[in-house]
Amino acid sequence: MARKIRTTSTFSLSFLDIMSCGLGAAVLIFLLLRHTIDGPIPIIDKQLLSEVSLLEEEIKEGEEKLLRIRNTISDVSDESVTAQGLARKIEEDINKLKSQLEEIAPSATEDIQGLKKRLANLESKKEALELTDVGGTKALEFIGDGERQYLTGLKLGGENVLILLDASASMLDETLINIIRRKNMLEAQKIVAPKWQRALSISQWVVANLPLNSDFQVLTFNTEVTPAMGDEINEWHEVSDRTALAQVVVGVGKVVPQNGTDMGAAFRAAMDMQPRPDNIFLITDGLPTLGDKKSTSSIISGKDRLSTFNKAMSLILPGIPVNTILLPLEGDPFAAAAFWRMAIATQGAFITPARDWP
Repeated sequence: MARKIRTTSTFSLSFLDIMSCGLGAAVLIFLLLRHTIDGPIPIIDKQLLSEVSLLEEEIKEGEEKLLRIRNTISDVSDESVTAQGLARKIEEDINKLKSQLEEIAPSATEDIQGLKKRLANLESKKEALELTDVGGTKALEFIGDGERQYLTGLKLGGENVLILLDASASMLDETLINIIRRKNMLEAQKIVAPKWQRALSISQWVVANLPLNSDFQVLTFNTEVTPAMGDEINEWHEVSDRTALAQVVVGVGKVVPQNGTDMGAAFRAAMDMQPRPDNIFLITDGLPTLGDKKSTSSIISGKDRLSTFNKAMSLILPGIPVNTILLPLEGDPFAAAAFWRMAIATQGAFITPARDWP
């Protein structure tokens, strides 16, 4: 029997094993060489990371401040445009008055004097508006301690703004015992009483925030009504007149709190002014203790004070808002509700400020 010849294949199992092992060895060598080339993972410095984070926070804060500055510049630009518009309007009024002066006969002396006075008033207001572009919108700079910019809701506008400042003995302190004690002190000690000094600061804050084109008057009242400057109640001062502002501040600073509170007399004097005020700020600490009928008793009940207040409020003519800033006082439970009701009736405002305001 003939022997069968076996054919040999080049790609046998042994050959494939050898090739696989060789390929695996080549891959292993490649991985080892790749690891050696890359080297170890670098260690990041934590201090550098913190410095980078700090710089990123500073950049973020700088961007926020830049945005606020841009908004402030935009607001100032709007105020400047408004002031320039008012200045142009006043200049037109001045030109009209000058033309009227030229047409008036020389014999009309009274009309000429009145027009000249009005012309001088408009000239001063125009100068004040022109100063607004450079020096801001406040005629009186008021700087104090602590956070001062509270949201009060007070409308600080008007052509004739009247400030009524309660100068009765109760403005010496918040408690009845201390009020009695301070009433027996010297006048110099009464003037520096903390509560009274706070009331003076509030009155100055109101004046400092009035528009430059407004006129104002400050009246103090207890048993009598007295102007802060001069002897004439029916006299208005320009907010842009810094001399008048300084004299009013000095005059109010000399007032000594004393006697009772006749709020009716204050409202009556306000309604008799010509021209009448179109915005009133009342700085007080409670309901009045005196009215038309003078009581012989030294003690007045809360209901009697409320009745006296209602009679005083009835003197206020329609269309004149009364903004009340009420300071604290012991033993006057009806005051807050009464002044809140008056604010609603007159379309004014009523606030009881925090102790560190203004």
